[in-house]
Formats: sequence, structure tokens, C-alpha cells
Amino acid sequence: MTIPTLRNYIGGSFVDAPGRTFEKTNPVNGTIVAHVEEADREIVDAAVKAGRAALEGTWSQMSVNDRAALLRRIADRIDARFEDLLAAEVADTGKPESLAREVDITRAAANFRAFADMIAAQNLDSYLTELPNGRQALNYALRKPLGVVAVIVPWNLPLLLLTWKVAPAIACGNAVIVKPSEDTPSSATVLAEIMTEAGVPDGVFNLVHGLGPDSTGEFLTTHRGVDGITFTGESSTGSTIMRAAAPTVRPVSFELGGKNAALVFADANVEKTLDGLMRSIFTNTGQVCLCTERVYIQRPIFDRIAAGLVERVKKLKLGAPYDPTTTTGPLISLKHREKVLAYFKRAEEQGGKTLVGGGIPDMPPELSNGAWVEPTIWTGLDHDSQVMREEVFGPVAGLIPFDTEEEAIRLANDTDYGLAASIWTNDLERGHRVAGRMNVGIAWVNTWFLRDLRSPFGGMGLSGLGREGGAHSLHFYTEPTNICISLTEGESK
Repeated sequence: MTIPTLRNYIGGSFVDAPGRTFEKTNPVNGTIVAHVEEADREIVDAAVKAGRAALEGTWSQMSVNDRAALLRRIADRIDARFEDLLAAEVADTGKPESLAREVDITRAAANFRAFADMIAAQNLDSYLTELPNGRQALNYALRKPLGVVAVIVPWNLPLLLLTWKVAPAIACGNAVIVKPSEDTPSSATVLAEIMTEAGVPDGVFNLVHGLGPDSTGEFLTTHRGVDGITFTGESSTGSTIMRAAAPTVRPVSFELGGKNAALVFADANVEKTLDGLMRSIFTNTGQVCLCTERVYIQRPIFDRIAAGLVERVKKLKLGAPYDPTTTTGPLISLKHREKVLAYFKRAEEQGGKTLVGGGIPDMPPELSNGAWVEPTIWTGLDHDSQVMREEVFGPVAGLIPFDTEEEAIRLANDTDYGLAASIWTNDLERGHRVAGRMNVGIAWVNTWFLRDLRSPFGGMGLSGLGREGGAHSLHFYTEPTNICISLTEGESK
């Protein structure tokens, strides 16, 4: 089988990068998926110039309705290339094919259609101003594209999060430069092909491959020709990008890490709660920023919830992504597995009791070189322990009992992060009350990972800066200009 070489996409064409290449390996079995050409400073500069040329050309003259129609064509081409995108996503991430089919690829097309509808229906601020002296003026706002936008996306939901940012950016008339994670370059490359097929003007969508420090990511975020940066990934990387943007005060939008809590009250429906917790802890092998790693359980049902989770974890099936019985894939890489395993060790050192999991599973020979790790549940960890305060980003959770509602709220909010929480209770008043007191960007009651694409999404503290979704995305990718028209004669006062 020929191993493909993935190239950078600049100004509507794939270009050769004469410098370094790196290998992308399959986390399922360690085989090489692709050779990837790393974009150097000159390639990044070419991408910025291509984006600027598009903004100065016919792209800036395209009407809102025409841009909306373009987004719908992109969505149609995603549907047409569904199996290609699926194969790329599964090869890069190792996630079960059923998960990628249901969530990642389907949502990618939905993102473009959703923002096509939103941009076509957007409202602009307008006010009739009446002064005490009888003068009148009409104030209205025009929203102009931000410009050339750097879009930096992580490896856990690579296509979904890429399109979540690119769709509104293009809808608003920007040019984008996408840098996918070095661990997941394949689906972004297929999307570049789709942009050409859909008739996206040259330079509107550009793709650069590479790493972060002293590589493509640094070249992109420090480039003075980039007008804004949107990033999803680790909190520490977000801090680095913020420093890069500071000298020219460029706008940034960050969706960063999380150490998300679930609060399980004694009146919760146990079976539905267990179903929800299994999803929120183990979906995508725990590699979702919204996953639950802290579970606070009211004492009367603590043992029952703990036993139920252990029973269900033992039924999870780790295996090849195209096996229909597989429920759980590998971690993204052996490097990431070392990080997760280090937390396994710390949990033991800090007094944790491993109820299930806690190591590397025995896998068939054809899968033995993959980045496999056992889904793991701990009890006995102190709330202030390192394992309960730092994001592991793996299929893990620590269980801690609580007695009162106030105690549960205090424990859940005692964190440097503030992305998501879930509350499990049959008391609707309590659900509203507790959710409203969570210091997070999104609080679910008796559900998880359920979203309306128009609603605000983002986090507090180390979990991010700004919001995405609906009008919140459209506002980030545009700059408003207020226009004031005097409706009466004479000088304004």
C-alpha cells in the first residue's frame, strides 16, 4: 500500500514544501498513515498573502446570500465525500467508525449548513436616537470581516472542530489559514480538496501542516498579517498564543481544557444517570474537552453508582475501529498514553483505589503496538489531589461522595477550570438551582453533550476566553462599524 504525502494548500492549490516532513502513525496499530510536509515560515507567509489577496479581490464583493449558498455547496460536497472523510478521520484518530460516522462527519456538514442559515438571517443593530432638543439621528452597525484568521484545531475532534470555526469565518467573509494538529492532518487535507470542488475562491481557505513551537504554529500566530486567532486545545498553549497576539492586540477566541464535574443527587434516576455518566466519561476514550473526570455522588447512592459504573466499564470493548462490536478506541498516540499512565501512577501514590482498569490492556498481536489504555475508575482520592485537579484527557474519573447540595456545589466549583458540568436529579427545581450556580460555560441537567448550535459555547478560567456558536461566532469573526446619520438640520450637540 502506497503511503500518501500530505501537502499544504495555498491560494487554491496544493504546494510542495521543500523542507522537513514528519510521519503520522495510526494509534490503533502504530503503522504509518501518511508523510506530512511541514510548512516553514515562507509557506505560512504565502498563506497569509493568499488570504489577503482574496480579501482584496472578488471575495470581498460576494453578497451574503452568495456566501450562504457557497457554504451549502461545501456541505453537499462533505456529504458526497463522506466515506473519504470517514476513512481519514478513523486512520488519524483510531476512534470507532460508528462514532466518527455518527458525530464527526455528520456534524461537519451540519456546521456549514447551520452557519449558512445564520448568516442569511443575521440582524444588525439599529437605533433611532432622539435628543432632548428634538434632533434625531439613525444609528446602525455594519459588520465587516475580521480579515485573515488563523484557525488552530486539536486532534480529538479534528474535522468537527475545524468546521465549527471555518464555517462561521467564511460565512462572515474572512479568509482562513487552518493548522490542524500534527496528529490529525488527514481530514483537513480532504476538506481542502472539497473547497476546490465547491468553488471556494482561491485564498479563502488555506491549509498549513506542522507542529507548534519553533514550527508552523508559532510562525502563524506571530505573523503580523494575521488579524485574529481562534484556537481549541490545551490551556498552556492558549497562554502561549495569547502572548503572541498581545503586541498587536489581535482578537483571540480560546476553547481550552476542562476538569468537568458531574453532580449526582440521591433522587436521580440511577439507570439513566449511569447511562449518562458512561457517555460523559468514556466517549472518544475520554478525549473530549467536555468529558467528565470528577463525579460527586450523594452518599446514600454512592456505592450503587460506583458498582454500576464498574459493571458497565467491564462491558466496554476495546478493538479495531471497523469492528462493529468496538465501543472504545485507543488514545491518540503513545506519547499521550505516557501522560495518562503517569496519572494512573499518581492516583495510586495519592491514595486512590482503582475500582476497574488502571493499566495497559492485553490486545491481539495486530493491535499490540497501538496506544491502548484501560478505562479506569478511582475512589478514595482527595478532592485536592493532583489527579482530581489536573486534566488527564483520558478514559478516567474519580468518584467522591458528598452529603449536602451546598457541599456538592462548592466541590464542583473549586477548580481552575470552568468549561462544563452535569447535574443528575429528578428534582427540577434543584436542577435549575444548581445549574445556575455552576461556574461553567455550559451546565447540563440529566443529559450530556446535547447542544443547539445557536447557543453560546466556551469556558471560564483556564477553560477559555470568549464564546462560539450562533451570533457569538458571527460577532467574533466580524468588526462592527457604527454609522450615524443625522435626520434633522443643524449641528449636533
